[in-house]
Amino acid sequence: MRAVWGGFALGVVLLQQQTKLPGWLGGVGLFLLINALAGCAVWGLRGHGWRRRSGWCAVWCAAAGVGFGYAAWRAHERLALSLPLDFEGRPVEVSGAIRGLPIHDAMGARFLFEVEATQPPLAGFPHTIQLSWIARDAPLPQLDPGARWRLPVRLKRPHGNANFGVRDAEAGWLARDIRARGYVSAPAAAVRLPGTAQGLSAWVNRWRAALRHRINTVLDDAPHRGIVTALAIGAQDGIREADWQLLRTTGTSHLVAISGMHIGLAAAWAGWLAGSLWRRWVFGGKSAPLLWPTSSVMVLAGVLFAAAHAALAGFNVPAQRALWMLGVAALALLSGRQMALSVVLAWALGLVLLIDPWAVVTAGFWLSFGAVAAILLALSGRPRELVPRAEYAPETEMHADSSVTGEASANRVHTAWAFWRDAWQRLQTNLRSGFQVQLAVTVALAPLTIVWFSQVPLLGLAANAFAIPWVSVLVTPLVLLGVILPAPLDALAWRAAHGLLEWLMQALQLVAQPAWTLWRLPQPDGWALAAAGVGVLWCLAPRGWPLRWAAPLTWLPLLFPVNPVPPAGAFRLTALDIGQGSAILVETARHTLLFDAGPGPESTHAGERIVVPFLQARGTYALDALVISHADSDHAGGAPAVLDNIRVRQLLAALVPRNPLWARARQRGAQTVPCAAGQRWQWDGVEFAMLWPDPGPLSGRPNAHSCVLRISTASTAQTPGNAALLTGDLEAPGERGLLAREPHALQAQVLLVPHHGSKTSSTEPFLDAIGPSIAVFQVGYRNRFRHPHPFVWARYQARQIELTRSDEDGAVRIDVTREGLALERYRTTHQRYWMGR
Repeated sequence: MRAVWGGFALGVVLLQQQTKLPGWLGGVGLFLLINALAGCAVWGLRGHGWRRRSGWCAVWCAAAGVGFGYAAWRAHERLALSLPLDFEGRPVEVSGAIRGLPIHDAMGARFLFEVEATQPPLAGFPHTIQLSWIARDAPLPQLDPGARWRLPVRLKRPHGNANFGVRDAEAGWLARDIRARGYVSAPAAAVRLPGTAQGLSAWVNRWRAALRHRINTVLDDAPHRGIVTALAIGAQDGIREADWQLLRTTGTSHLVAISGMHIGLAAAWAGWLAGSLWRRWVFGGKSAPLLWPTSSVMVLAGVLFAAAHAALAGFNVPAQRALWMLGVAALALLSGRQMALSVVLAWALGLVLLIDPWAVVTAGFWLSFGAVAAILLALSGRPRELVPRAEYAPETEMHADSSVTGEASANRVHTAWAFWRDAWQRLQTNLRSGFQVQLAVTVALAPLTIVWFSQVPLLGLAANAFAIPWVSVLVTPLVLLGVILPAPLDALAWRAAHGLLEWLMQALQLVAQPAWTLWRLPQPDGWALAAAGVGVLWCLAPRGWPLRWAAPLTWLPLLFPVNPVPPAGAFRLTALDIGQGSAILVETARHTLLFDAGPGPESTHAGERIVVPFLQARGTYALDALVISHADSDHAGGAPAVLDNIRVRQLLAALVPRNPLWARARQRGAQTVPCAAGQRWQWDGVEFAMLWPDPGPLSGRPNAHSCVLRISTASTAQTPGNAALLTGDLEAPGERGLLAREPHALQAQVLLVPHHGSKTSSTEPFLDAIGPSIAVFQVGYRNRFRHPHPFVWARYQARQIELTRSDEDGAVRIDVTREGLALERYRTTHQRYWMGR
């Protein structure tokens, strides 16, 4: 079964890497190939030696084909339900029920909605949509899980930002079966319908909502209330950002989720309690264990409690993995069969992917299964250290003779000493074994942590050494006790759990104070990750494996990556896809500059959600300059997130003196300089020139004094060089002001289109003076400003300019050298079958 489920998983993973789904012809070919491989497998398994080994190889390949075909079938089925293109942005009335737990924030609430009917009726409409209910003039109504509503909405297809090194949001929405997203367009017209959604899922979600409300009432404004809620019902939206940052720094963020470890411990406690009660139960004058074995009762109780706990967690992937492992192991025990733990893990892997083939695009899948696999590898082939058990049973016969009294006393002392020595030796053995297991998990998950989070907590092993038992043995049982107990006893348990969490967070704060405790690394390429994976298997191999000491050498490409940078005299522009806003990274051989930082918390949180993760994935932990073109939030809103997470040496901005960004930058140690025409500098043979605004006090609208930066390669007698012009939100009056000075100084082969292609910018004389070969439009998907304006777009097309736009191409990367330009569109080079669907 290991080969079958392993091959099946490989096929599912391969399908999720495809640029498009196979059609009916590909399906027929795959079916014939699977049958041929099955025939080879039957032939091979009947033989011996190389023939049998080839048979198992055929089994593995056939299983991979089945996994590929199954995942493709599920994908075709899911993508068949999509919002019609003609109804994007148009008013639609949907009727249905709220699914899951709504998430509340300062703006309002977000929730999933199970659609039952639409008006007008639409064929092939998605079953599940994601909605936002923005609190404007009236307070939000009570949004209960399972409540039925009729809502006027405006929807878009699930289009996410597509950037190098940043998680694919569209893949996550597809995995959650979210096929349209939008907002309640007319809250006053929303109508609560009678009745509620029925079924086990709706009942569980109402239970989870009631528990969250009770915890919020009991703990009120307690600082770590969100962690208690997360441990109780798996909802992590209430955890403070400061807590998240501390947990990530110390490598303990896995402890605030209802993980497989928590479910396994809860199942063990439930089984122990059920067994204790069952042994003392009497039915009709007969002891309960005589009617049904206690071991069977313990197993069944543990699995049932694990299922309830997984339901509270919302059946996330780690919870599913633990539940299926417990279920398979329970079936084996109840049937009297012996099953290797690796086979149990393989069954859990297969069942998870049968239910959700898109689990492989989530971090939880890889971290959860990777941790268990590492534990099995660490324990395989290693002899257990056996501690001889001392004989400390009391004497069965006692002599009345006083002559033996002294000898009996000596025996008792010796027996007591042997007992405590035995206990101490066993404790040492268990601690040594626990350390080996934790070390194995830390080593195995380090490459995955770098892939998903671009960091390695150096003190993660030490922090987890006390955090894991603290949370698992003390905090989690109290939280679960609060779930079970009635009010007001539940409040006592939750307050005690919160008090223990306060002590834990204080201890972690002490551990995380030095800056060196967190090692940030750029996102690795495929070769570095593959080499690190081989090194992990090599390192965790059983004792006696040759050259195990050399395993760390395979991690060198991962831990000390070579970051490709432009050569001297050239530069690279990366225009990020951040929705409606602007953020461009400029890289030379040894310097980096960020021009604008995208929207902030007032809008889409793109600064902390996209810009900072992109920089960290690139290995950019310090900026030589941060240029904020002007004060509009879609350009400056993400700057605080950049200043808080990335070292900035200099801030250049067109901001009024009272803007708080100046003080924030100085607090972070950055030099602050207002950008003004005439500023010039050179980095690595690349020239930078600020062309706008004029020196002096800023006046007028922010767009009028937007910074304009020209970047150019050095020209020679043979090659004039190439340049890029970054214009911010400059409008027609500013364009005319630049033209009146030195129109020839505006020439550039790459142009960041002014003001996102608004009709107030990109005048024809301005475009003619620049003469660009490539124009970059940074615009949001179906943005409310309707940028770019059709007339402006046509103006660029008429000049035969290569056009890119972030809502269609994602992020774009342009390498500018003296010899020419090289353009890369993210959605072209990283295409996946769900993009644009």
